[in-house]
Amino acid sequence: MRSDLIDFYRAIEATSARMLESAKQSDWEGVARYENTCSVLISELRQLSQNAELSREQRKEKTRIMQSILYNDAQIRILAEPWLGAIEHMHAKPASTSLH
Repeated sequence: MRSDLIDFYRAIEATSARMLESAKQSDWEGVARYENTCSVLISELRQLSQNAELSREQRKEKTRIMQSILYNDAQIRILAEPWLGAIEHMHAKPASTSLH
């Protein structure tokens, strides 16, 4: 049962990597498809994790996987929202600016 649980984490990681590759190619339909797949996997993982626990080694792997997924998500956001950085830069004020 425990190996099944970590396999779900691995599947989510692999799917998030595919999402990132799709985003790099500006294939937003592909990103959406993989996002739907992730949602299904996460839902199944939630159900499975209620009755299963991970070993110490699997928890370490889960941490690595979660970091990988978070990195992929951040990269996808950067690719999907390049204008966000420009807007934030425009609103940034120098430290010496006063409101008077």
